[in-house]
Amino acid sequence: MGFLSGKRALIVGVASKRSIAWAIAESFAEQGAELAFTYQNEKLKSRVDEIAEQTDSNINIELDVTSDESIENCFAELKNHWDEFDILVHSVGFAPREALAGRFLEATDRESWSIAQDISAYSLTALSRAAYPFMKERQGSVLTLSYLGAVRSVKNYNLMGPAKAALESSVRFLAADLGGEGIRVNAISAGPIKTLAASGVAGFREMLNGYAEMAPLKRNITAAEVGNASAFLCSDLASGITGQVLYVDAGFNITGFAG
Repeated sequence: MGFLSGKRALIVGVASKRSIAWAIAESFAEQGAELAFTYQNEKLKSRVDEIAEQTDSNINIELDVTSDESIENCFAELKNHWDEFDILVHSVGFAPREALAGRFLEATDRESWSIAQDISAYSLTALSRAAYPFMKERQGSVLTLSYLGAVRSVKNYNLMGPAKAALESSVRFLAADLGGEGIRVNAISAGPIKTLAASGVAGFREMLNGYAEMAPLKRNITAAEVGNASAFLCSDLASGITGQVLYVDAGFNITGFAG
């Protein structure tokens, strides 16, 4: 038996087998969790159906995090399968591609800013609100994914930095709000990984090389390492941890400059 046996987890944000959310799903399944998934649109449905099947899940529900109606419909459909669940994984982030290159001042406009904040940050609170009735009797756990750009300037990351900063702040406020009922809220700040989302950031290959050179472990991390850390944070093994941002980045965040 794994340390997530008896737990139910809703995973939001799986887009492909190259996504971090898929690595999290794999680790959860290996540790015995029962899983449910969401898909963004019909184009992605068959892809996520295949992923769900590999983890013995038959729950895959359409969800557009920019729509309150879609969120409401998603959780209404989920209730047809589960009355309660234990874990919500939020692996959602987006900004227009043109805003992720060049100077911050020139690349950032009002519309792009609003899109990034809505999808990448506010959606965590919106989904937590919808999940709350399912989790409040279960000592649940909410997990989201952040990045070092939340606290440091990273070239070409641009307005996703402020969006991730808002996300990390939301983790703290949600943890304080929900902690009295035993619901824990945490984030993992992962190092760069070759995913479809990361490919949208200009100069990503150079970023990977720089991380490997400067990180104390002298390498990049793997999606599986993020998945394993996620499984731990969402398990009873981490019952005393909430409101935290755990860095899974081969130690890069502790470095100053290469010497």
